[in-house]
Amino acid sequence: MSRPTPTALKRRLPSYSELRPLMNFATPTLNFKQRRLAKAASVWDLRDIARRLTPKAPFDYVDGAAEAEISLHRARTAYRDVQFHPGVLRDVSDADLSTTVFGERWSMPVGLAPTGFTRMMHSEGEYAGSAAAADAGVAFCLSTMGTASIEDVAGHAPDGTNWFQLYLWRDRERSRELIQRAWDNGFKTLLVTVDTAIAGARLRDVHNGMTIPPQLTLKTVVDAAYRPEWWFNFLTHEPLSFASISRHSGTVASLVDTMFDPSLTFDDLDWIREAWPGNLMCKGLQTVEDARRCIDHGADGVIVSNHGGRQLDRAPVPLHLLPKVREALGDQVTIGLDTGIMSGADVLAAVAQGADFTLVGRAYMYGLMAGGTAGVARMLEIMRAEMTRTIRLLGVNRLDELGPEHVSLSTDVPATGTWV
Repeated sequence: MSRPTPTALKRRLPSYSELRPLMNFATPTLNFKQRRLAKAASVWDLRDIARRLTPKAPFDYVDGAAEAEISLHRARTAYRDVQFHPGVLRDVSDADLSTTVFGERWSMPVGLAPTGFTRMMHSEGEYAGSAAAADAGVAFCLSTMGTASIEDVAGHAPDGTNWFQLYLWRDRERSRELIQRAWDNGFKTLLVTVDTAIAGARLRDVHNGMTIPPQLTLKTVVDAAYRPEWWFNFLTHEPLSFASISRHSGTVASLVDTMFDPSLTFDDLDWIREAWPGNLMCKGLQTVEDARRCIDHGADGVIVSNHGGRQLDRAPVPLHLLPKVREALGDQVTIGLDTGIMSGADVLAAVAQGADFTLVGRAYMYGLMAGGTAGVARMLEIMRAEMTRTIRLLGVNRLDELGPEHVSLSTDVPATGTWV
């Protein structure tokens, strides 16, 4: 059957008045860093940029995990397997991501985790992290193995919520001096990492010959040819220095095994509690019983974490353990969570399951490697946008309205990892 052609489907030449609204060409951005960061729509995009810009050894130090990397894979899979249960027909025009941790207001429930050797990933290192966190209104955690001093970070971001992470040394007096410096410089929360009796077996570092500082071998020189910006920044800024030690030459694992104390017990936690006047959290809890004991020995809170999968492979999945820890410790204890978080939706899943806040390490490092301070700021901006969108789609306006009814977890544990 023949039908007449509708007027709307007849060919014609467009008029200038019709074309003019479509000819809205953006002004070219000459700032290459700003342009590449603006194109990043997710943390995974920032990771792709970071991999292009950063030599293999430093990138793999961040990206990798212990042994077959099963712990990291399982942690990320746990978030991917989350099922949300949204409510509809709710007024979500005034969504608010803010929360209070130890009496301080955060703009959203995500802080920057303590990271080691950070200026090796990008010359701005902890200066970028602390500044971006302060500007975003979230916490920044300086590591004992950080590459900026306590005093320098405090001076660079005096308006920030700065926390200090402690690896307890064999030399207790040096540890006491370190935490006193943190307190004197305005760090009000101390994170004691408790899952590093010895270093995990990070096979990517072994295969890459990862050392501190990086060595200029034939392999690294060839690698540098593709990443001139990183090497230019690395060689033209002050050499790596550490928050707690003056200098070290050797592998990451040898440094950990030399400095840290495998005889650390709960009695030492009592000693730290006596020495530290501020908020005390234990980071690296992987059983309910250990979480209880930390609170019994004076901790004000715990961070459920398997160290980003970088210590014990096949460790418990933090997101799966979280509800049990919350049930055991009750509502009054502050509980944080890390490992595997790569999006704002991941953060909200953790909050719904009982976390007061989360920490991001790799996501922070991907942003740093992708663009220094601007890259970390972009990562936090992406996380905030994802959280705002997700909380509204869940039909919720505030974090305290989130609960287990909004999230279902799949506790099936995948066996696969990444053999490196």
